[in-house]
Amino acid sequence: MPRPVLLVIAHGSRDPRHAATVHALVRRARALRPGVRVETGFLDFNIPSVSGVLESLAAEGVRDVVALPLLLTRAFHAKSDIPAVLSEAPARLRIRQAEVLGPSPLLTAALERRLYEAGLSPADKSSTGVVLASAGSTDPEAIAVIAEIAREWRRTGWCAVRPAFASASLPRTGDAVRELRALGCARVAVAPYVLAPGFLPDRIARGAAEADVLADVLGASPEVARVLLQRYDMARSPALTAIGA
Repeated sequence: MPRPVLLVIAHGSRDPRHAATVHALVRRARALRPGVRVETGFLDFNIPSVSGVLESLAAEGVRDVVALPLLLTRAFHAKSDIPAVLSEAPARLRIRQAEVLGPSPLLTAALERRLYEAGLSPADKSSTGVVLASAGSTDPEAIAVIAEIAREWRRTGWCAVRPAFASASLPRTGDAVRELRALGCARVAVAPYVLAPGFLPDRIARGAAEADVLADVLGASPEVARVLLQRYDMARSPALTAIGA
């Protein structure tokens, strides 16, 4: 029996760096799992659209699809937008919606990778405060997840870790940077908990102006690609109900 097609669903952006990063991540996932067909669809701004990819797959005779939201938290897009698009897919498709990528220890490892690439070392952890800067959400579940990631990450040896948000929620990145300074951390680093460049990540970068270190977005890091494939494997479980089954 053929493996389900993995359809990675990205938000999309007018910023061309967003789509380029998504495609780089998908290429890395394909390289890690060459036996799995991986396609990409966008909710907005970019092509191909999710509905267009689903129509093409159905026309080819594909039967099983795992739809994976390229999101770090379960907020509006994962709970509403994506299920709505999938519900309108061709009837012949049996679609399982995978869980969002976060939280995951692999994503925390990717955050640390980016901080070390930006100039920190493991020896700096005890004297460095980190701002965990996410896009933000009006969904309290998503905000609670970010706060919990910050608490857990702090236990690995950083001087302090504070969540911050680029939109919808407080504190903002710059305020969290100043809070860590006031706590007495010798240096302050900003770790963007976002997948790809764009409007909100640029806002995070501006908020990091007073920080000592600004890490890159998670992007196509190997850890993110591994989480993506883990979510695919979990969604293939026969215990999960498929849309269109």
